[in-house]
Formats: sequence, structure tokens, C-alpha cells
Amino acid sequence: MITIHLDNKRLELAEGSRLSSVLAGHPQGCAVAIIRPATQEQTRTASLAISTTAGEITIEMSGKEPGLLESPTILPSLALHWGDRYAAAFGPFPSPVRPVRKPHVYDRGDVILGCGGYEPERSYLIFAKTRHSADHGADESGGILGTVVSGRGMLDRFGTGDRITKIEPVVSWADTSRSFTTTDPDFVLEDGMQVVTGLEIVAHGYTPDKISTEVAASVEHMLLALQSGRFTVGRAASTHVLDLHRAGSDDIPKEYRRPRREGTVTVRNTGKSAGGIYIYRTDVPGSLSHNLAGQVVRGIELVKLAKEHDVLSVKVLPERIDLLGRPLARAQEIAAQAGVTLKADKEGGDRIIVSQEPGTTLDVLHERLVTVTTAPVEKVIDIELNDTAAPQSCEVFRRFTGLAEHDAGMMPVFFKFDDVVLFKPAIASGTKITPENQPKDESPANALAMTNDSRKGAGLVGVRLSANREFGPTSEPFEGTNIIGRVIDTEKLKKLKERETVYIREVRR
Repeated sequence: MITIHLDNKRLELAEGSRLSSVLAGHPQGCAVAIIRPATQEQTRTASLAISTTAGEITIEMSGKEPGLLESPTILPSLALHWGDRYAAAFGPFPSPVRPVRKPHVYDRGDVILGCGGYEPERSYLIFAKTRHSADHGADESGGILGTVVSGRGMLDRFGTGDRITKIEPVVSWADTSRSFTTTDPDFVLEDGMQVVTGLEIVAHGYTPDKISTEVAASVEHMLLALQSGRFTVGRAASTHVLDLHRAGSDDIPKEYRRPRREGTVTVRNTGKSAGGIYIYRTDVPGSLSHNLAGQVVRGIELVKLAKEHDVLSVKVLPERIDLLGRPLARAQEIAAQAGVTLKADKEGGDRIIVSQEPGTTLDVLHERLVTVTTAPVEKVIDIELNDTAAPQSCEVFRRFTGLAEHDAGMMPVFFKFDDVVLFKPAIASGTKITPENQPKDESPANALAMTNDSRKGAGLVGVRLSANREFGPTSEPFEGTNIIGRVIDTEKLKKLKERETVYIREVRR
């Protein structure tokens, strides 16, 4: 017999037992952490913590000139020498750089070793504030020493008189036992192993007895991003892992900023990764670009061992309370289970929830009351979307009808003629609708389509109840038509009137 610990619970198994024997009910494709028994030792990471008079930043080194920045001889020279909208340079100090007269392209956050006048004795540590092309007197490779991974907001706050006061390596505890993550069900377990199967996260401001709503919007975004029970590691840095599948959001408010400790969960509120969910492997300073949203209370070992593209099983408390799209009777059951009073505009009949107030889970739990607006089921149209054939168009459709956040959305009826119904969702100007999944020989009956950017009416949504060999559902030629799915409740379409708002509900198979 062997003894292992599964999520801190002791189990005795037959020798030769495989991982699959202890993972009944574990989500398919989700990685688990395997930790062999061993002592722990302190080890350096690939990151440096830099303290400045403007604040703290952490850079992840690329491996070039690893000892240069830690040399105590250059620290007294690291005062801000010059700065503009593109970069800030600290120095000068002597270095072994071999400059070439050649411009390079740099991204925001790049840390560059360059020099003035192509003289290595007058070298500078340069922080790129924005993407730009410049000749900073770097070597042939461009001189990038590393990238700022936390504290990027400091780059915009460097000013006259600022200086670097301390540079030290980031140290972490490393397991010497060759611990790792795996999805292999045939992995053979060994005596003394620990197996960690998933994460548990508690939302900031949530306890069973008391609810705080100071980060209600950030928590709601986290609950939405993780409601599938999966955290997909899109980036694994020395300080954090990042799930990007809800990135690109432009409506994340700036909320609660605090130091990011080990296990802290944040939502980025600005930049290309706005909406991304970060879980921290180590302590880093707070940032104006990150809202505190939660804390890992179980499974931090899995976070520390996760690698890029791993999918982690995750449970978040509390469960999201989003009633849109649900039948009134089911919504009443959910509210009762959560200890919340539900107040509906109309009782009885076969009705579907189309809006709720408050809109966030923490606000609902804090008030212990949710008020909902309903619509008769005959006013709610079920649709299917085809993400495989038209992923970009489906994403646009969901985003501007509300289906990206809820199970029910809405859009106004624009025009109706013959067997065609046109809708005009409020799609933001400049939204790209690239041609995809265009009809070939025939536009099928009941197909749901969106006009793409090749036509003036881009963004118009339509459905045609019969097949057509000449025009798509939005009455555009095939080259201007993106088929995004189909309408299930076609009989309901015949009763719609122009300027009427229609409620839609996505059916997933």
C-alpha cells in the first residue's frame, strides 16, 4: 500500500495506482499538480525588484547581462537623466554594451541597455513608456534586458529628481522534487505524493455573514470569467498566471487597489489585457491598473506550478447570481437558495427574466433583494450561434446584444418585409466585422446573419424564413453576408412589429 494526500486529505491506495483512480468527477482536460515529497529550498527567480523614489516595479529578465544591474557600483549612478513621452533613462554608468548605429522597435515595459553618443562609458538603463522605434545606442539585438511585469504605471510617473534606490533579486521557494502539472490519467502515483486538483477562490468582500460591495463590479467580472469552472493559463510569468479569455473589456472601472500578495486575484482595468484575470504567485506592489477581486484559499500550489496553456479547475465563492434568460419559477428557486427575496413585475404564467436590479452578485447578496423584469415566453426568441464557422462575428453579436454577459439579450426590430426581419443592435462605430462564413450556393432558411464590412450596412442583423440563392438574411449579396447561426423560434418572428424590442436567448448544445 502507498499513502498520498489528495487536496490535503490522506488516502491509502494499492501500489501502482494511477492518477485516474483518484480523479472521479474531475473536469476533463484540467491539469492537476503533482508534488513529490522533498525539502524546500530558497531559489532565485528570473525577476528583479527595483525600488525607485516614484514607486516599485518588477522586471522579468531575458537572460542578458544578468549581473550588471545587481552590481553595487552602478546603483549610485542611477538617477533620471532624461525622459520624454517615449522613454525614461537612468544613468550614466559604464557597461560592456557594444552599440550599433541602428534603430529598433520597443514595446511599453521593455527595459533597455543603451548608451549616449555610442560611448559604453555613458550607458543608460532605459524604460520604454510606449511602443516606439528609436536608436538608443544599444547592441545589435536591441539591448532589451527584460520586461516590466508589475508596476508599469510607474513608467508614466518618473520625473525630475527620481532615482533608483535599490535593485534586488526576487526570491521564491522552489520544490526540489521536480513537481509539475499533468493531465495524464495513467500517471503512476508514488508513496508520499501530494495531488492538488483545483483552486478555490473567495471573492473580495464576501463572507457568509457580511457582504462588502466596494469591488462589486470587479468581482462580477471575475465571476463571469470563471463561471465555466476553468482558468486557462494564457501567460505564466514568474509573478503571476493570467487568463485572457475575457480580455478586451473596456468597461472595467477603477476599484480597490492594494498590494498583490501571493494568491491575490485581480482584474486588469486598462490596456490591451483589460478584463484579464491575474492570480499572483508571489508578492508584488499594488497597481492602479489592477483591481483586487479575490483570494485563493486552496490550491496555491497549482498556481505556482502551472505552465502556459494549462487549464485549471476553479471554484469561486459566491456563485454568480445572474437571472437573465431564466424562467421566473427557476429564478425564484435560485433566489431562495441564496437567501434573497425576489420581486417580479408580474407573477404567474410562463415568463422569462429579461432584466434584474441590482445587476451584480455582491449587491444582490448585500441587499438580500433582487427586482426582476419579465417578458412572456412568446416574446423571447431562442437562437443558436455557430462559433466554429463565424467566431469573430458571433463575438461581436454577443457583445452588443448582452449575450456576452448574460443568458438573455435584446435588440430592436429595424424593418420587416416578406419573409425577412431585420434588427439593428447598437454596434459601436469602428467595430470590425470581417467577412466569414459567407453563403455559397444558397442562403439556408431560418439562418441568422450579420452584414460584414464590405457593405455600407455593416452590423445589420437579419433572418430570412426561406432559403434564397441570391441574397442573404440581411438582403445583401452573399459576399456581404456572414452567417452566424440560426433562429429556432421562427413562428415568433411572424408576430414581431417594427421598432419593437425583441428579447433573445442563446441555446447551447
